[in-house]
Amino acid sequence: MTKNETAVFFQQLKNCSPGEIRSAIRRGDYSGQTSGLGLGYLQGNVAIVPSEYALDFFRFCQRNPKPCPLVGVTDGSSSLLRDLGKDVDIRSDVPAYNIYRNGDLVETKEDISDIWTDDLVAFVLGCSFSFEEALISEGIPIRHMDENKTVPMYRTNIATTAAGPFTGPLVVSMRPMSQTNAIRAINITSRFPQAHGSPVHIGDPATIGISDINSPDWGDATEIKAGEVPVFWACGVTPQAVIRSAKLPIFISHAPGHMLISDIKSWDTTRLQEPKL
Repeated sequence: MTKNETAVFFQQLKNCSPGEIRSAIRRGDYSGQTSGLGLGYLQGNVAIVPSEYALDFFRFCQRNPKPCPLVGVTDGSSSLLRDLGKDVDIRSDVPAYNIYRNGDLVETKEDISDIWTDDLVAFVLGCSFSFEEALISEGIPIRHMDENKTVPMYRTNIATTAAGPFTGPLVVSMRPMSQTNAIRAINITSRFPQAHGSPVHIGDPATIGISDINSPDWGDATEIKAGEVPVFWACGVTPQAVIRSAKLPIFISHAPGHMLISDIKSWDTTRLQEPKL
């Protein structure tokens, strides 16, 4: 599918339900980014680890709830996430997956059915895409959505709390806003703890170790216009930043910006039970 064809299909999918979007992804009809799709529904970052590392990763999420708000875990050898919706299959319902071996990114795939084994455990972490509709509904524009880009993401100098082999820097996503909207965004996003909650930093990127705001580590650069400030949220790509030091034999994640879209309303935390191993 060409870039133009992907853009056209994206516009068609914007009017579809989460189940319809997942079906299109599962068929291989769409493999693009998901910001702006499934508005009003909880989206999730994905981290898949061998079972021997699952407890350590579970602890990592508990110790770092801002970047890793845990909303779902597969049960036993199953690839289904029944708590997140009807027929949600972690092997095929994400538009693109990054495959890491021994800490190195080795390939990106649109389906992982051929490498899935019963020994793998999948974790789903809440995503900031889930609160974007709330910001838009309050009149706060989201530039990367308006431009159909992937939100820019950056490594920081903020350390996460280690668990087992999992240790490394916090990753943040950035959205430029006027100072007035930035203050409003704090109040709005604080109502979404399952989607990273309120920002972790506003203002000078250098303070959190970002030397060039125009060169994100993941995603697309987004212009910061006169009178605007960069607003940074903890990001579920954080596990991909810590995996290099963990050096797991295999680690599978979503490709940044390419999320799992659930059937859970983004505001309906009552339907989310605390995941357990």
